[in-house]
Amino acid sequence: MNRSSRRRVRTVGALAVTGALALAGCGSSDDDKDADAGRTHVVKTAMGEVKVPVAPERVVVLDTAELDSALTLGVKPVGATHTDASSGFPGYLPKDELAGIKDVGEMMNPNLEVIAGLKPDLILTSKIRHGAKYDQLKQIAPTVMTETTGYPWKENFRTHADALGKKAAAQKTVAAYDAHVKEVTAAIGGPARARATEVNVVRFVQGADIRIYGEQSYIATILKDVGLGRAPVSQKAKDGFSYDVSPEKIDLADTDVIFRSTYGDPKKAKQTQTVNSGLWKNMKAVRSGNVHVVDDELWLQGIGYTAADQVLDQLRTALAKKK
Repeated sequence: MNRSSRRRVRTVGALAVTGALALAGCGSSDDDKDADAGRTHVVKTAMGEVKVPVAPERVVVLDTAELDSALTLGVKPVGATHTDASSGFPGYLPKDELAGIKDVGEMMNPNLEVIAGLKPDLILTSKIRHGAKYDQLKQIAPTVMTETTGYPWKENFRTHADALGKKAAAQKTVAAYDAHVKEVTAAIGGPARARATEVNVVRFVQGADIRIYGEQSYIATILKDVGLGRAPVSQKAKDGFSYDVSPEKIDLADTDVIFRSTYGDPKKAKQTQTVNSGLWKNMKAVRSGNVHVVDDELWLQGIGYTAADQVLDQLRTALAKKK
């Protein structure tokens, strides 16, 4: 989805909540930074209660979900990690919003000296990513960690918004997303047709087996919101996250529609050999022309409302009822 589409979604949300939603809980007005200077409030995190500035101004984010949350809420971090040295920050995010953000290192191994040099007043990340570095990070700045990433992204977004002093903006973002979901479901042909359309998300990963995404994943929550049906194999993921298969069992992923992405080198990720195999070519979704190649950064690494809005638009394009 382009920037004008993002603005449209947010405008819908703003209209939807006008006069209907009140700012809940502790925190300050998004527009009253002068009055908030020096003030703090407590945020509940995976590491316990953390005292943070009411209106932080120098934020460092250590994963893509936190970067998406900050930019969605109108906060430009002073520093962020990257997930892939060759691509840097996620390409689905507007370049002008990323301009000036300092790269503080690879996501799983952030450079603590560089982070400290930015003099942050808030660090956002998750325990699953950087729990082992928590003691070091909190010496640099108040550090807000969610328990994990991915599946609980909506709950995590609320925590990020609380820490950033952006609860009101977060409510508008959620309302806009909900309105967007309804638009997409209607474009597909309504709830009944959505339920009757079974979809799978398949990811080719360098150095690993092929993933068929389960119900407890970021992308699955978006599919569920739209009301799309899921193929039975999605229920087989032992941890709810993914059901992993070899190229010789790729037919287990067959369904009405497949969205596929690749992380890493296509050959090393077994994508090339798989999609050129007779097993793949004989799958129902392939034969009917209902396999869609999607951007891995957007669909599986973005993990936030800005990414989700763009995924929704791509779902509409792929599945909209033909007239």
